[in-house]
Amino acid sequence: MLAIIWHSRTGASRAMAQAAYAAAQEIGPVRLLPAEAVAAEDLIGARGYLFACPENLGALSGMMKEALDRLYYPLLGRIEGRAYATLIAAGSDGTGAERQLDRIVTGWRLRRVADSLIVNLGAQTPEAILAPKALDQAQLDRCADLGGALAQGLALGVF
Repeated sequence: MLAIIWHSRTGASRAMAQAAYAAAQEIGPVRLLPAEAVAAEDLIGARGYLFACPENLGALSGMMKEALDRLYYPLLGRIEGRAYATLIAAGSDGTGAERQLDRIVTGWRLRRVADSLIVNLGAQTPEAILAPKALDQAQLDRCADLGGALAQGLALGVF
């Protein structure tokens, strides 16, 4: 099973997670889990993970970081070697959130199986940053491709 763990403030990373979920669902078992509600048992029951969140102030969103903080020790030593990938909604860069997440899951000994998909939305003013976001079809298709590929890799035992 693939677990897609997401957090969103303005809708972008939620849309990214939903696109990945729709594609993954066609291939195998998948769960779409909001970061604030995900539990250790959810991740123990999965064979791979797709983390979807915005980059806020050059780092993971607070809710995603809180979820990882809350789950870190209950999962330590229990999910080594499992596959993961990331979807990041960014205003300009996204690599800060990617690096932070990569550092955290290194402790779990997860294996990155795909390059991070960073969707740059170009929001640079307070109004644009706080505004609800809509992704175009090409951006959603890239998210779906990643979700489908991760699900396919898990289904085939590649990951």
